[in-house]
Amino acid sequence: MSNLFDLTGKIAVAIGGNSTLGASMAKGLAAHGATVAIVGRNLEKAEAVVKDIEADGGSAKAFQADVSDLESVEKAAKDIEAWSGGWDIVLNAPGKNSSTPFLELETDEWDDIMDVNLRGLVFATQIFAKRMIEQERKGSIINISSVSSTTPLSRVFTYSASKAGVNSVTQYLAKEFAPYSIRVNAIIPGFFPAEQNRKILDESRINSIMNHTPMERFGEPEELQGAAIYLASDKASGFVTGSLLRVDGGYGSMTI
Repeated sequence: MSNLFDLTGKIAVAIGGNSTLGASMAKGLAAHGATVAIVGRNLEKAEAVVKDIEADGGSAKAFQADVSDLESVEKAAKDIEAWSGGWDIVLNAPGKNSSTPFLELETDEWDDIMDVNLRGLVFATQIFAKRMIEQERKGSIINISSVSSTTPLSRVFTYSASKAGVNSVTQYLAKEFAPYSIRVNAIIPGFFPAEQNRKILDESRINSIMNHTPMERFGEPEELQGAAIYLASDKASGFVTGSLLRVDGGYGSMTI
């Protein structure tokens, strides 16, 4: 019986693969056989993820790019193609957050977050998907959304709006790319404490989250790996596109 989750021979590009959650998912893809390009704004952090993957017997290489600077993304795409010949999987995990209350929000901050979380994701996808289509390469694009995209949360207004946009983009592009056998799905993580959200997690906030999470705990980064591997595998999820897969400890099933 074939292994539904075997990614041997696949090339994955993990944009934001140097972040806490992006790195964990990239490591999961590598552990199941994919060769992974770790793309991040901070090259040193990306190289550290590569070392972890190689230490576990996987294959990876680090590339520098900032999704708010599309020229750097274009260059990274060319460098990755020269290294690997192309790619089958794109993991979009860039992220930027802020706890500024809505009435104090200014346009510069709005633009900064949107440039990374939504505009950057959209146009990075355009760059990488174009080449997949040109090469007639079937594959999977996985966008990382957030529980705040569907459940209104205080203190993260701009972030929530950007991730709601990611959900919409995911479902639109699933239809757009279906004729090319490129599947587009999103993972909606619940609360996984990481660099970008620790600043909003004071004691009262933690208590509120736990009260609305049936499993009564935060997620561990490794618990996102299964969803990423599943959506990356043509064997396991070949007829799945346009889905918004929740990994949230039941948070999305609760009312607030």
